[in-house]
Amino acid sequence: MAALALLASGCVRGAAGAESGSDAAVSEPAVVRSNILRVDYAGSESCRACHRSLYADWLGSPMRQMTRLPATARIRAPFDGRAWKFKNDEARFEQQAGARFLQTRSRRFGDHLYRVTRVIGGRTREDFAGVEVTGMQPDARIIGDAHDEVILPASYFFETGSFRLKGYSVMVRERPGLKAGAVWNQSCVLCHNTAPTFVALWGALLGRGAPAYQGELVDTLLPEGRRWRLQVTDANALRAAVADEVQHLGGTSDLSSDLPASLRQGIMEMSRRFGAEHLLEIGIGCEACHGGCREHVQQPRVSTSYQPRSPFLRVQPAPGQDSITRAESINRTCARCHQVLFSRYPFTWEGGFRHAGSPGGSSTNSGEARDMLLGGCSRALACTDCHDPHRDDDPDDLAALATPAGNATCTKCHPAYLGREALRSHSHHDPDAAGGVCINCHMPRKNLALTYTLGRYHRIGSPTERARVQGDRPLECALCHARKSAEELVSVMERWWGKHYDRQVLQALYGDLQQPPLLSTLARGKPHEQAVAIISLREQKVSEALPLVAQQIAHRLPLVRYQARKAINAFVGKDCGIDLDRSTRDIIAATEKCVPQAAPITPGVPVREAPASTHDDD
Repeated sequence: MAALALLASGCVRGAAGAESGSDAAVSEPAVVRSNILRVDYAGSESCRACHRSLYADWLGSPMRQMTRLPATARIRAPFDGRAWKFKNDEARFEQQAGARFLQTRSRRFGDHLYRVTRVIGGRTREDFAGVEVTGMQPDARIIGDAHDEVILPASYFFETGSFRLKGYSVMVRERPGLKAGAVWNQSCVLCHNTAPTFVALWGALLGRGAPAYQGELVDTLLPEGRRWRLQVTDANALRAAVADEVQHLGGTSDLSSDLPASLRQGIMEMSRRFGAEHLLEIGIGCEACHGGCREHVQQPRVSTSYQPRSPFLRVQPAPGQDSITRAESINRTCARCHQVLFSRYPFTWEGGFRHAGSPGGSSTNSGEARDMLLGGCSRALACTDCHDPHRDDDPDDLAALATPAGNATCTKCHPAYLGREALRSHSHHDPDAAGGVCINCHMPRKNLALTYTLGRYHRIGSPTERARVQGDRPLECALCHARKSAEELVSVMERWWGKHYDRQVLQALYGDLQQPPLLSTLARGKPHEQAVAIISLREQKVSEALPLVAQQIAHRLPLVRYQARKAINAFVGKDCGIDLDRSTRDIIAATEKCVPQAAPITPGVPVREAPASTHDDD
């Protein structure tokens, strides 16, 4: 049997119990013996008595609020009868007798009425799941299978106080109208709630050729040298555990006596049957991150573990490593969910492709922990050194990391750069200014966040890396030096750090190397690169880029259009009234009226999407 890579579940700060090497950890009696099976879980309420402060913080955290029931949730989206028009379609948001309804009228997809059953998210936006019903009463008859709650086609976006098509937060193509999406329990349920870690391991345990399913550990998104390995120590016990879980889901416990075949059967049964009633908790509970804690609750001296633990399997470190560090365990815990390359968009950073054997880093939100595992600090620096999953991150705390004082997080492992002059020599920038901030160069702002701005790229590395310089647009130095030419930036990197870059490769990327790389990226880049260029040009107030930016208002990917509209308004100094929910023809007309020097604008070249995947979030 293949023993493949492993990513564990959710993100935590300050948990009890340090991780040790895998062999020692399995035999260590002070750590829980099993934390992945349904019977291993005790529920978050059991944590309250001993961890009152953390528990109180968690109750109001984005983690806890990730999935909510509308009857008890605080919902910011206005279900007050208002209508939202998308192209030729209309959605209406209503509330009757405490229940919320979304009614869609679509020329292409017909008319439908949905009762909202789940509210998803709540930090930057709210998404919704629901069932189709015959009328606007709380007890109206459900059309179809009540088990099949579907993702509704509207998101409420806090920054603008408006509705937006679901899916337009990631790199998907323009959609023709309002249509409900995937079934909730087959697309969102495992990462946005608390379920036994065991069910997420079945694909990794089965190995190559395992059926893909929502919520599995997507270990193939890590290179071989970065993967943990699952070693099965008792095949009969593992097979029996799969049978028990399948029986709990309402399937047959009569699985094949062959372990690979039983795992395959289990995956198929679980993919078809797992629903809300099978969750341990709605939302992200304590044990989604800390693992099953029943043994710890019964005997507090027994510590919890970030690593999956069971008598029938053992976690082995990545090839070439003789132990598993605590930071590594935490990062893989976060990467159970923050590992995705959202949507069918084919491109990644470092010039890579999503479906390649070893894809590059993610360009949009929610791949941060996997990106962290790809970088140079994954065994020493934990996600929780900067983020606290028990509460919403304090913006001031995060902002402080992007100052010279924030360098203390890095100099714990890199003391050679503690002094101002040592930092000046290393960075070739003023140590008291932005160029002296570690993360500005080693975690640049080049990923598309859930707001209309950029987040930091969590694959920690150097802007001088050949894969980045010769594989990506724009040059990362251009994110701060927008008006410098590609040749000037590359020449400085070569002189300061003793590098050499192939000019032919760079010319293939940028064309004329005497032009600023941000402007060349607008004309020649991939969509995620173009979006980064637009935001960087806006933030650096490069207003002469307005005609080029305006051309992107008809981009085939709506997320790029949103960035272009925000930049156009900023450069013009007013709201141009460009309604991105209208037809492309109307969008172009409004832009040409506001930015006449950009005319004529033509629709962008289509981006070929990858085949549909169980990990898509369209």
